[in-house]
Parts: sequence; structure tokens; C-alpha cells
Amino acid sequence: MTVLGLDEDELVACVACGLCLPHCPTYRVTGLEIASPRGRIAAMRAVESGAQPVDGPFTAAMQECVQCRGCEAACPSGVPFGALMRDTRAALAEHPAHSRGRVRTQALRVAMRALDHPKALRALGWPLLAAQRAHLDRFVPKRFHSSLPALSSARLRARDEIEVVGNPDVWLFTGCVMDAWMTDVHRATADVLRATGVRVGRPLPGAACCGALHEHAGLVSDAVRHAERVMASMPGDAPIAVDSAGCGAAMKGYGELLGTDTARAFSARVRDIAELVVERGLPPVRQMHQTVVIQDPCHLRHVQRSHLAVRTLLGAAYDLVETDDDGLCCGAGGAYAALEPELATQIRARKLEALDRAGAAPGGRVVASANPGCMMHLHAAGLTVAHPIALFAAALEPKGRA
Repeated sequence: MTVLGLDEDELVACVACGLCLPHCPTYRVTGLEIASPRGRIAAMRAVESGAQPVDGPFTAAMQECVQCRGCEAACPSGVPFGALMRDTRAALAEHPAHSRGRVRTQALRVAMRALDHPKALRALGWPLLAAQRAHLDRFVPKRFHSSLPALSSARLRARDEIEVVGNPDVWLFTGCVMDAWMTDVHRATADVLRATGVRVGRPLPGAACCGALHEHAGLVSDAVRHAERVMASMPGDAPIAVDSAGCGAAMKGYGELLGTDTARAFSARVRDIAELVVERGLPPVRQMHQTVVIQDPCHLRHVQRSHLAVRTLLGAAYDLVETDDDGLCCGAGGAYAALEPELATQIRARKLEALDRAGAAPGGRVVASANPGCMMHLHAAGLTVAHPIALFAAALEPKGRA
């Protein structure tokens, strides 16, 4: 029996060519081989063969991966690095051999329970907003600063006005963090979908979190449980619109995660919101005479590979500017910014340099990002960040509004 339970064919698929190195954010900021995809795979092989123990350095190397999967998009051999990392973290979570792994796994299990209760998260937003206005958030540990939402009373009062209907034309997955602190994005999503002529439905009760953060942490059984709940909440064959890139990537991966025909059929229905609107045809918009800088969330660009739809969507109403870093990760990584704050900050610094060159320094151009984690991480650095669908909704012609 192997130590990590990894697929041998997947492990040996890496030929250590190094084409992944420029696309790995942790390698870029550290220069360490163990912080690269091929270095991590070499360590996995060594552990599986018994040549290396599951010790502190190995555990740290696995936990310090952002899981941006930029390496997958660059790999000529098609190495499924995301699956290897997921299974490795699952093995470490199941049998943590080092104190770092045990403490982290237990802390994550406790913290992630909050994701099942978006109403409670929303209620928590009010004291958090009060603390931000009184500048009391400076007493929050620095590692959590990049994971705090940009709150306002208008955002917390916002209601998406999406009803639970039994047979909608399109389901809108509402999720946990988005449903708690970014309901205004859901409202914009619903407005745009209605402008394309569809009836939008909220998922049936019983599901909130998609399980993406659980899967990233190696809590695979928890991720499977959440996936089953989400699938049950949106029955039928209607498309499922998702306005969080991380959630969309996770839900498109349910087929692989669960390995069932039912899960594969569900995943085939999932669409990023920009992808779905482009497929349906853009509703009329007016020119906004504004320049927007595009920041691709990794799970939209490298996993879903639907990032070009954002350009089609926003290009109808805005002047767009690209960064020159070929979509390198911003360092948010779901819970990564809170778990690995030093590396996350270093990775973000490189992204901020690229955004600055594109004119998006603090007080400059708006940055369009389609993932809540990226939005919060970049906002914490002083940038003005907006969701692409919110920008598009603002450009709808009045007759195109719901």
C-alpha cells in the first residue's frame, strides 16, 4: 500500500522539463525547487517510494502550494497536478504525521463550518463593518486582513430578489461568502440573465457552500458531502450560472470528485456567468467610456479556461487593458492568504507590479476580477476592484434591465 495513495501513471507523467516554472507563483517568489510543481512531484515520488518520510518539510511544501494550477495550463505532458495535490493533501489530512498538519487540519475543519451558514456570515458583516469604520480592524491579525470583505451598509442591505422556483430556465448558484457579503453581485448577475430573457431561480434549501475550500484543504469527504447537497439543490437539466470562479471550478469538477454519471452530468450544466451570457448573446449595453484592467482568477483561467468570455462581455461596453504577466496568480488562493500570509503577500506584490504597469495603482483604473477571494485580496492592497458582471450590469441599456 502506498503512503499517499497517488496514481503512479500521474506521478511519472512529469518529465521535469521545467516549462511550468515561470507559471508557478511560489517558485517565482522563492526560487526554490521544492516550491515548484516538478519539485513537489519529485517529493511526492520520494514519499511514495519510501525514500523520504512524511515530515515537516514535506508537509510544508505541500501546504505552501497555492493550487492555482497555472502549471497544468503550461504542461506539455498534461500532468494532472491539481489531482495529485488534492490526493496528497487528503492523505495528509487523514493521517497527519506532523504537528503542523494536525493543527492546521483541525483548525480548518472548525473554521469551515461557518461556510454552511451564509445568513450567520451576513449577520457577522454588521459588526465587522462597524469595526472597519472605527478602524478597529487594525487589531485583527494581519494574516486575516486580505480575507476581509470590502463591506458597506448598501452591500449588506442588498437583496438579490432571486426566488426559489422549481423549474427555472437558469439556476443561479448563490454559495456561502458570495451570498453573505456580495449579494449585490448576485443581483447584478440576475439582472443580466433576465436581460437575456431567462427566468432565474435560487437553489432549493439545503445547500450553501460548494466544498471548494474543503477540497483544497484535503478534506475530501467533506467536499463530497457538500457536492452532493449542491447537486440535490438544483435538479433537472437547466444550466447553472456561477459568479464565483472558484465555486465554478469546483462544481465543474464534481464529476471527477465523485466519479459518478450523475455528478458528471451536473458538472456539464455548470457555466461561469460570463461564459453563459456570451453563449446566450449579449443584451444591449451603452458605452461607458471607462478603462478596465482585467485580472483573471486562476480558477477561471487555468481550470475552467473560460477567461476569454470576460473579455467578450466587458469589451462590449468598456476599454480593456491586459496585464503583462500572463495571468500569474495574485496569491489569494481561497483560504491561502490567511494560511500562508507571508507567501501570499509576496505573490501579490508581483501581481500589484503588473497591475500598476496596467494603470491600476491605488486611485487608478478599476480592476475586474471574477472571484471573491481575488477581489478581497486586491482590495486589501488598496485597489478598486469590481466583479465583471457588476460592471456589465451597470452598462445595461434601461430597457435591458429587469
